[in-house]
Amino acid sequence: MPLLHLRNVDFSVGGPLLLDQVEFALDDNERVCIVGRNGAGKSTLLKLIAGEIRPDDGVVQLSGGVRVARLAQEVPQATSGSVFDVVAAGLGELGQWLAEYHHLSHSLEAGGDTRALADVQSRIENAHGWDLDRKVSDVLERLELPEEAEFSALSGGMKRRVLLAQALVQNPDILLLDEPTNHLDIEAIAWMEDFLRQFRGSIVFVTHDRSFLRALATRIVEIDRGKLTSWPGDYDNYLRRREERLHAEAQENARFDKLLAQEEVWIRQGIKARRTRDEGRVRRLKQMRVERAERRELGGTARMEVADAGKSGRRVAEAKDVSFAHGEKCIVRDFSTTILRGDRIGIIGPNGSGKTTLINLLLGQLAPQSGEIKLGTNLEIAYFDQHRVQLRDDLNALDNVAEGREYIELNGSRKHVLGYLQDFLFTPDRARAPITALSGGERNRLLLARLFAKASNLLILDEPTNDLDVETLELLEDLLADYPGTLLLVSHDRAFLDNVVTSTLVLEGEGRVAEYVGGYSDWLRQRPVRRSAPAATPRSAAPEPAREVAPPPAASARRKLSYKDQRELEALPARIEALESQVSELTAAMNDPAFFRQDSAAILAANQRLSATQGELEAAYARWEQLEGG
Repeated sequence: MPLLHLRNVDFSVGGPLLLDQVEFALDDNERVCIVGRNGAGKSTLLKLIAGEIRPDDGVVQLSGGVRVARLAQEVPQATSGSVFDVVAAGLGELGQWLAEYHHLSHSLEAGGDTRALADVQSRIENAHGWDLDRKVSDVLERLELPEEAEFSALSGGMKRRVLLAQALVQNPDILLLDEPTNHLDIEAIAWMEDFLRQFRGSIVFVTHDRSFLRALATRIVEIDRGKLTSWPGDYDNYLRRREERLHAEAQENARFDKLLAQEEVWIRQGIKARRTRDEGRVRRLKQMRVERAERRELGGTARMEVADAGKSGRRVAEAKDVSFAHGEKCIVRDFSTTILRGDRIGIIGPNGSGKTTLINLLLGQLAPQSGEIKLGTNLEIAYFDQHRVQLRDDLNALDNVAEGREYIELNGSRKHVLGYLQDFLFTPDRARAPITALSGGERNRLLLARLFAKASNLLILDEPTNDLDVETLELLEDLLADYPGTLLLVSHDRAFLDNVVTSTLVLEGEGRVAEYVGGYSDWLRQRPVRRSAPAATPRSAAPEPAREVAPPPAASARRKLSYKDQRELEALPARIEALESQVSELTAAMNDPAFFRQDSAAILAANQRLSATQGELEAAYARWEQLEGG
């Protein structure tokens, strides 16, 4: 029996139904990604599953005893207290008692209220709550969270980790994640991927991060014009089959419209037609008119174009032995590089490592403390700010872009501001809406519209992918690939970096900025391998950043394998090949449309078989690397 079943669910927020007669079932240990355009209803679906809102019609049915927890898209503004307080809040009133007990315990040494401590301790004992206290501590330890740290003082990435802990402490059978990678750096995203792979339960998540999606999803569910469609298999299979479906839909709509036009001509033929009119044909025509009126067309695709300011000088910027520090924290030390016209450079580093500072140094907006930066000639700079401070909250969307103008000059053509905003999927009503009424995705599209209306030959994009749907992301990738100027891109979206940039600057810590050819995946292959210290050397409290390590002496380069290990190593390639074949066969079977017509027990068994085989394959690869390395 499914853990969750939505039956004929309708939900509306005015206008066409956001969700229309939706059917959705979730089995144990599934990883389902919800995809769809901004505003399609993805977050609404998660809220319905979580029970935070009720459907207008239909039923949301949970199996008996199934627990659901949701990680929201945004960090709640009112959240305060210590990390322990926030995590324990996931347990409701009992969690509040546990947090109170911890505060009273810590204040006891300073002469705290022993009577109050005894009172809360009694309440916890009566509710059999000490097991849950240990569970909170266990979750904090697993997620490596400092329980006494103040939540408000944490970075955005750590705050999301705390909120994930708050969801996990409820021991959910279904974990709902709404854009869990937003505002996380690459290291934090990789940590979350690894953690969620080991989660024992079902996950329903929304994400625009295609690498994250590919790593986790076992099934993809698309929301399109109010309808849900389930696509078994991986993301690439979904893209291929979705294109096939849209092509078939377009052909069917064209056939229907042609037939409708012929019938409309027939009904208007006048006296001759009326004499021989077939009443059954008239009724069919009326029904066709109703069907055509109720058809929901596929939403438009954004059409983006960047205003070109002409060529800059060949040398855009040159840095020689540049150093800069904030207090005792060194951001850049002895950094040198030359940026040439047409370069597409990605900037990678953890949150707080100084990526924006590096950009400001390269643009001459920040003076280096030592070294020299020279800017090229004829530079026209357009800057996308991740915090969207360039948007004025006291103006509507139209005025933010128009800036008093009625027309936008774009590469020799003149376009009305409203028409220009429609290219970015803003209807006239949304274009006149106040900024505060726009979603995160709409704000990002608006900032892109404002940015691209300005003629430029040096484009700076600081986290442009947050809140954008996948289709808009892919369009932006195509646009940047054809951009004739120079691009500096800060992003934690690994697929976006791979598809856009041709080289990367990586902030590796302690002021080191290293330059690599290619995108994110190329950097992974080229970066220095972090080696563990010898057993005799005491470990430092924190892991050191990756650094070049000289090869060890030849005598200790590799230990000799035993006879048993050597035989195991020789057998592993064949075992890996066999496991890969099994994974391919299982995936192909799950891609068959008939797969989900089986009963839930068979589907669950197939999912578990695929998961177990993938686990064996990963273990075989790990063992192979271990034996190969000696």
